[in-house]
Amino acid sequence: MTDPTLDDLSVFVPVLLQALETLGFVARHFHPPRLAELVAGVGARDEALRAVRPRLDAWPAERAALRAPLVRAADHALAAFDALRAAAAGAEGPLAAFRAFRHVPLALEALYPFAQVLPPVSRFFLSPDRRADLDLQQRLAAAQPRPDTGLLHVDNTYDSRGGFSLYVPETYTPETALPLVVALHGGSGHGRAFLFSWLRDARGRGAILAAPTSTGPTWALSGPDPDTPNLKRIVADVCERWAVDPRRILLTGLSDGGTFAYLSGLEPDSPFTHLAPVAAAFHPMLAEFADPERLAGLPVHIVHGALDWMFPADLARQAHRTLAAAGAAVVHREIADLSHTYPQDMNPAILDWFMAA
Repeated sequence: MTDPTLDDLSVFVPVLLQALETLGFVARHFHPPRLAELVAGVGARDEALRAVRPRLDAWPAERAALRAPLVRAADHALAAFDALRAAAAGAEGPLAAFRAFRHVPLALEALYPFAQVLPPVSRFFLSPDRRADLDLQQRLAAAQPRPDTGLLHVDNTYDSRGGFSLYVPETYTPETALPLVVALHGGSGHGRAFLFSWLRDARGRGAILAAPTSTGPTWALSGPDPDTPNLKRIVADVCERWAVDPRRILLTGLSDGGTFAYLSGLEPDSPFTHLAPVAAAFHPMLAEFADPERLAGLPVHIVHGALDWMFPADLARQAHRTLAAAGAAVVHREIADLSHTYPQDMNPAILDWFMAA
């Protein structure tokens, strides 16, 4: 007899994944003047999910542990669609859309454990450039994860500050040192959520990923700086517990996180070998006060959107000129259709640059 749960999964999972991909598309292409047009263009992806969601309600009690995270993933995805439609119809401005996007990492966190057992979910948690790699998918499926691999959280519940979330590839073995990516969230963000901006790429490229949470509402961009010592502590902790390639420790970040990647990453005793600020603010004084020996040959990869309405693209152009003149090895990518949001599609290029150095 066919297990009806399997039939439900075969219908439900593809629709859920399509809905999440659609939300990712909206987040990547979000630009306040075009929000209504963008939301209208997603069609009925949320209605398709809403139609199959009740299939899970009929599952027997013994399937409760399996059902609960799938329900959470679906309900957060639907909440994101509802909030985006409300934002597009209302007058609250871009902040309402940003609040809608906060549901997406909650859905992804609920769904991620299924990557080890459901091939479609495993492919979903790979960047598009890795989804045709059958050897990689077989290695991921055959992995016997250690207790210290996968998604881990250190003092990083959503109501706490100063902790960090971590992804260690399930294929990790102590015999092979892996690159480390440290990714900083934007203002009012949280590392536990921002982790998912990089998870697909870390999983597909075999990198350890740490996503710290700032000690305050945002990073210490002025005044006392408790965040830089905390980042150093986190890096030291990760390097002590896992095999990390000391030549490849990347500090990247979005918006305030990108700005703080400049501030903290240019310090002379910074543990980071590469910097990759995204949609960040920059002031020439950062380079003027930086240690010349730190700047000499420092690999810096700048990504900025031509449509950025919060930090104009001229700031990134100025950062390129100033840092290059000071001796840094700068790559600058200005993305024509990018507003003030995170471009996950740029992660492969950043990692190619990072790992080739």
